[in-house]
Amino acid sequence: MVRLANAVAPHSGGLRTALRELGAGYVRAGHDPVLIMPGPRHRDERNEQGRIITIPGPLVPGTGGYRVITARRRLRRLLEKLEPDRLEVSDRTTLRWTGEWAAAHGVRSMMVSHEGLDGLLRLLGPPGLPAERLADRMNRATADSYDVVVCTTRWAAAEFRRLAVPNVVRVPLGVDLETFSPDRYDARLRSALAGSGGPLLVHCGRLSPEKRPDRPIGALAELRRRGVPATLVVIGDGPRRRSLEAKADGLPVRFLGHVADRVLLATADVAVAPGPVETFGLAALEALAAGTPVVVSGESALPEVIGCAGLTAEDDPVSYADAVERLLARDPSRRRRVAREQATRFDWQTAVDGFLRAHGTPR
Repeated sequence: MVRLANAVAPHSGGLRTALRELGAGYVRAGHDPVLIMPGPRHRDERNEQGRIITIPGPLVPGTGGYRVITARRRLRRLLEKLEPDRLEVSDRTTLRWTGEWAAAHGVRSMMVSHEGLDGLLRLLGPPGLPAERLADRMNRATADSYDVVVCTTRWAAAEFRRLAVPNVVRVPLGVDLETFSPDRYDARLRSALAGSGGPLLVHCGRLSPEKRPDRPIGALAELRRRGVPATLVVIGDGPRRRSLEAKADGLPVRFLGHVADRVLLATADVAVAPGPVETFGLAALEALAAGTPVVVSGESALPEVIGCAGLTAEDDPVSYADAVERLLARDPSRRRRVAREQATRFDWQTAVDGFLRAHGTPR
C-alpha cells in the first residue's frame, strides 16, 4: 500500500497526525504501508507506521516550511519499483496525475480530500476568480482519475456531491483518547500561564492565512475590553507568526510554537478553532478529548465534529468573544464531561477500518 502526501508540516499538523495513525493501523491489520513524502533530503526508514521514503522537494514560498514533490519522473520510477497493490494520495493538485498512473498499472487508487478546494480558492485566489467553477472542474477530474475519493465529513463531501460523483465515501478521522485526556489537567501550568486566575484560552493550529489565526487574538482583545481577564496561548507556527505577534502586542498572548506535549489542551478553559475551510479539524477534536470545549467557524466542517460540545461563531472577533463567554458560563465540570463524551465518538481504529473498506482491502 503506497501512500503519497505533499505539504506535510515539518513538526506537527493534522495531516501528519492522520498519516501516522492510519499507517500504524494498516501495519496492525497486516498490511505493508509505504509513505512517500517530500523533505530536504532523501531518507528511507521504517517505524511503527511502516516504511517512510522521503524525496527531496523544494520549499513552497510563504508556507513556513511546506515542501512538495516536483520530481515526477523520479516518483514514477519509485512507484514502478514498489509495485503497489493500492495507492492512497493526500494531494488533490500536484500529485493528481498518479491516479492515471495507477489506472494504467491496474492499481486500485484512492484520493483523500483533506481540504475544501472551493473554499481555499475563494480565500487564497485572486479577486474575481471563479472559485466554484474552477473547483468543480478540478474535483471532477479527481473523481474521474481515482477509484474512490474519501472525505472525512459531510461538509467535505458536499463539493463532490453537487457534481453527483458516484465514487465518494465518507470516513471520519479519529483521536488518541489516551494521549488527549482530561486527566492531564495541570494546575501548576495553568497558574504559570494565567496567573491572574482568569479564563485560559488556547488556539492550536498552523499560523497561515487560511486558518484565520488572527481571530482568537481579536476575540481576546474584545473579551478584555468587556472586562474578562482572559489569557490566550497559541500553539503552532507558520508564515503569519510575526504579524500575529505584532497584532497581539499589549495583550496577554503567549506564542509557544510547536509543542510536542499537548497537556495544555487539557488545562485550558476554551479552545478556538477559527479555520473556515477545515474539512475535519483534528486539533479541535484533540481539545474535546482533553475535556476542553471549542468555539469553531460556522463556515467549516467543525460544527458536525464538535456537536453540542462547543459553539459556532461568525467570521469576526465579536462573534468569537460572544461564543467564548457563553461557553465559560456553562458549569465547568459539565462542559468538560460533554466535550470528552463527544470525542469518544471518534477513534482511530474505526477510522482505519473505514479507510481499509474504502480501499477494498481485508481488515
